[in-house]
Amino acid sequence: MKFVHIADMHFDIPFTSLNTVEDLGEKRRIEQRNAFKKVIEYIKQNNVGYLFIAGDLYEHDYVRESTIEYISKLFSQIPNCKIFITPGNHDPYIKNSYYDTYEFGDNVYIFRNARIEKYEDENVNIYGMAFTEFFMEESPLENLTLPFSNKPNILVAHCDLDGAKDKEGFSYNPILESKLNSLGFDYGALGHIHKNNLNNKNKIYYPGSTVALGFDELGEHGMIVGDITKERVNIDFIRLDERKFEEIQFKVDDFSSKEDLIDRILNLNLDDMNLYKLILIGNRNFEINTREILRVVARENVLKIKDCTKINYDLEELSKQKNLKGIFIKEVLDMYNKGLCTEEEYQKAIEIGLEAM
Repeated sequence: MKFVHIADMHFDIPFTSLNTVEDLGEKRRIEQRNAFKKVIEYIKQNNVGYLFIAGDLYEHDYVRESTIEYISKLFSQIPNCKIFITPGNHDPYIKNSYYDTYEFGDNVYIFRNARIEKYEDENVNIYGMAFTEFFMEESPLENLTLPFSNKPNILVAHCDLDGAKDKEGFSYNPILESKLNSLGFDYGALGHIHKNNLNNKNKIYYPGSTVALGFDELGEHGMIVGDITKERVNIDFIRLDERKFEEIQFKVDDFSSKEDLIDRILNLNLDDMNLYKLILIGNRNFEINTREILRVVARENVLKIKDCTKINYDLEELSKQKNLKGIFIKEVLDMYNKGLCTEEEYQKAIEIGLEAM
């Protein structure tokens, strides 16, 4: 049986991190829709029988009814494909959610319970569960036992393999990969992690987010397509997102002024379709104001500049000088050694002070 596996589409996400460029967030939302159309077109052209959507199809707090209608209309174009949706932590199955109130087509099956459900047809057994809140502290998979079957057993789940709690103390359906692997699924169609793991040997896969949502999602994004029987599973990855988020490390040691740095950035050979974050490294010989540089550069696809440089001074030697500069450095250095300021604060104070002198 042929299938397509996607996850973490996040329809109607605000894309607040892209607001430095006018209308870029709106362009990304259009690109999300185009990527989803490609999924549907692939299914139509290749007579695919199953579509697995492993959570976070949309953003509960922001999604519009018109977007749900758009999704449903595309689903109706593939009536011979059975669509299975497992709600995630961003689109949980809760009272008055669109999963609860909207009538999707007959070919759409939505898992509605936090406990494991089983859907059985002539080709396959499909297991899944739903987030019924915005977090899930314990995984129902922990207590699952699969009965013997001559048909493939497939899991569709939004979960965090070997995941720890987030900074607010919440968990998102955490389960050990070793435990999940021991359950004996013939394919695990997972969502939640936005980076794919196509090299996994345990038949447990994340496709990653369908389109990249920011600079923590570098590389190519798309969908997994596969063909499965009880004896084997073959998968491939198809890129859907035409843009990539990329990071470029930039050494500043040889630049003597911010003008030199800006000129070099302006002359970078960058792909117009991709979005870039420049990371400045090395020893700087001048003060760096990343906001000012970003404003002056004004390249639409250079969205962020991060300063990871250090001051190019021998501070220990300068602190021994019997002048105002030496006294100033020694005072700031003593404060840093006593833990009265962070390294970043210490570096910045030295830089501003020496510039002023």
